[in-house]
Amino acid sequence: MTPAVFAHGNLRLYLLALLEERPRHGYELIQALSERFGGTYSPSAGTIYPRLAKLEEEGLVTKRTDGRKTVYEITDAGRAELESRRHELDAIEDDVTDSVRRLAEGVRAEVDSAMRSLRAELANAAREARKAASTTSATVHVNAEGNRAVHEADLVLNEFRQQLRTELRTQAQRGKLTDGTVSLLKARLADVRAEVLRELAGR
Repeated sequence: MTPAVFAHGNLRLYLLALLEERPRHGYELIQALSERFGGTYSPSAGTIYPRLAKLEEEGLVTKRTDGRKTVYEITDAGRAELESRRHELDAIEDDVTDSVRRLAEGVRAEVDSAMRSLRAELANAAREARKAASTTSATVHVNAEGNRAVHEADLVLNEFRQQLRTELRTQAQRGKLTDGTVSLLKARLADVRAEVLRELAGR
């Protein structure tokens, strides 16, 4: 995800606030931002480093080399600007909270959509199986078995969805829900759907 969670100029001020806490290298700043957003937003290096370069040009931060890492540190000029705009930080924090909520809702929506799609595929497969069945007395048996199987599958999917939503919310609050986790979930759900459809098609 790469949403525009910061209004113009706010990320610049937020970086100064993070550097006021302590000197950090670029990856630590990315991690700090990700933690503030509960893992639902992680800025790219292409977003962070140009802003750090601009802050350095303006004399608000300095950088030094620590082994293979470049560490950024706020200057007195940076602290002065931060102090003069301290009142804006509270508003930014409020925006961050709202953004976390919106992004978490987006994650849940994606998971719900994937689950609905899987359930629709299963129901469609059951309908196709009923259509393909003969019109003899075996049809009643096939329909009954198909309906029972769809009902059981629906129960399993609902239980999985509820358990997963609870765990996602818990991990988001702990700052452990990341884009990688969501991508893994979507990929695994796609794999399960494909495997189920292959198994049904083979019957």
